[in-house]
Amino acid sequence: MKKLILSLISLFLFSFGYSQKEEILQLPLDSNYIEGTLIIADTLKQSPIALIISGSGPTDRDGNNPQMKNNSLKMLAELLAQNGISSLRYDKRGIGKSANITIEEKDLRFDDFVTDAGQWLKKLKADSRFNAHLVIGHSEGSLIGMMAAFAEKADVYISIAGPGVSADIMLKEQFESQPPMLQEIAIPLLEKIAKGEFVEEVNPILYSIFRPSIQPYIHSWAKLNPQDEIAKLNIPILIIQGTTDIQVGVDQAEKLSEANANSELSIIDGMNHILKMAPEDRTENLKTYSDPEIPLHEEFCIAILQFLHHALEID
Repeated sequence: MKKLILSLISLFLFSFGYSQKEEILQLPLDSNYIEGTLIIADTLKQSPIALIISGSGPTDRDGNNPQMKNNSLKMLAELLAQNGISSLRYDKRGIGKSANITIEEKDLRFDDFVTDAGQWLKKLKADSRFNAHLVIGHSEGSLIGMMAAFAEKADVYISIAGPGVSADIMLKEQFESQPPMLQEIAIPLLEKIAKGEFVEEVNPILYSIFRPSIQPYIHSWAKLNPQDEIAKLNIPILIIQGTTDIQVGVDQAEKLSEANANSELSIIDGMNHILKMAPEDRTENLKTYSDPEIPLHEEFCIAILQFLHHALEID
C-alpha cells in the first residue's frame, strides 16, 4: 500500500509541464568571478528559485569531484525545474569553473563561502523573473546555506545531510571510529586547531586533512555551531537525512530539528550521502558515488517536492 501511495504522489508531483531555459551566470569577485548554472523553470511567468549549495572539498555545482561523478545536485536542479522551481547551483570559489579565484588556501575562511552565497541571493533577488527565494544546502553547504538564508532573508530553507554539531566535534566523532593509533595522533591535533593553536609539523598520515595551510579554515569552521545558526531562522525549514549516509548520521539531523521548532524533519530510509538508494555496507554504498546513472532516491524527491509545494503555495 505504501509503495502504491508513493507512486500516485510521484505521478502527481512529476506531471507538471514547464518551458525551461538554462543560463551560465557569473558573480564578480575581485578581478575574477564565481560561475553558476541557472535553470529557469518557467519562461512565461515568475517562478520561485532555489540557491543550491554543494558540500565540502572539491565538490562542484553538480555534486561531483575529480574522482567521483554522481550528478546528485544536477539531478536535484532538474527535479525542481520539472516542478516549476528555478534554481542556481554554482562552483564555490577555488572549485571547478570558479578555480580562477586568486586566494591562497591559508587565507580562506568559512565566512568567505557564506558571503559568496549571500551575494548570489542578492543577485537573484534583484532579478524580476523570480518571486520567492529558497536556499538548499547539502552537507557542508547546509551551514553555509542557513547562515546566508538568515543574512539575506530567504523565504525557505532546506538542509540535506547537514551536520548538527560544530566541525571539530563532527571530525572527532569520525576519528573515534578509526584505529586507536590514528585517534591518538588526530584528536589532540584537532583540539589544538579548534582552539586556534596551529601546528606546522603534521604527521604525514594526516597531512592531507590537517596541512598547515588548511588549519585556519578548519578553525573558522569549528567556531560555528549549526544548532545556534538554524535557531535564528523564522521561515519554513525542511531537514532531510538518509539512514544509510556513511558521512552524516541521523542524529545530526535530529539535533538540527530540535534546535528550531519551525522545522520539519524527513528521514529517508535507505538514502545515502549523495541522495541515492544505497545499502549500509560501506563498499557497496561508495560505489554509488561514481555512478551518475543511479537516480535520486524516490522518497527524497517526494519529500522535498511536497514540502516546497506547500511552503511556496505552488498550485
